[in-house]
Amino acid sequence: MAARLMAGINSSGMLVAFHKPYGVLSRFTSDGSGYRPLSEFGLPPRIYPLGRLDADSEGLLLLTDERRWNHELLNPRAQHPRLYWVQVERIPDPESLRRLSLGIKIRDWLAAPCQARILDPAPELPDRIPPIRFRKTVPTCWLSMELTEGKNRQVRRMTAAVGHPTLRLVRVRIGCFDLGNLPPGQWRILSQHDRALVRQTQGPPPASGQ
Repeated sequence: MAARLMAGINSSGMLVAFHKPYGVLSRFTSDGSGYRPLSEFGLPPRIYPLGRLDADSEGLLLLTDERRWNHELLNPRAQHPRLYWVQVERIPDPESLRRLSLGIKIRDWLAAPCQARILDPAPELPDRIPPIRFRKTVPTCWLSMELTEGKNRQVRRMTAAVGHPTLRLVRVRIGCFDLGNLPPGQWRILSQHDRALVRQTQGPPPASGQ
């Protein structure tokens, strides 16, 4: 771990990918909720999360000590894409997917259009601890949803608005950088090539070494 840490520290700072498990806060200190803080996972010092994942969501969380990433990734005008795999109750029909894709009104704001489709076959993911609730009479379905905005609990509110409550939510990509096979609770410092993938919003991945 120490060798990996020192290899990733340089004058340009760090960008770290962390596979956030269920029940973990996107902060280093406890909030009294009983959820685990990031300080329990041996992450490098002096880094902070870029955005957040709710405690009941999982997947790719980026952390950095470089303030410029805030503007590049979190500025709403940047429309930086994020891909989520979402397990929902019941099977959405084409009209529900169309409503999600076109942008749906949620209370007093309109969610931006997104890319939404059914994942078939379902993705292979590590088991969630604890597992989702299981109801024999209610089927479930996995969706792929790519968003370019990140309002509070947006994906969950969007699926609920079309009658398909979210059961499990996993962020698997930011820009063109994938979570890949990084196990839950583990992290790694990103290479220059990885950083280019994070910045990239569409098209083929940049060549290795760029």
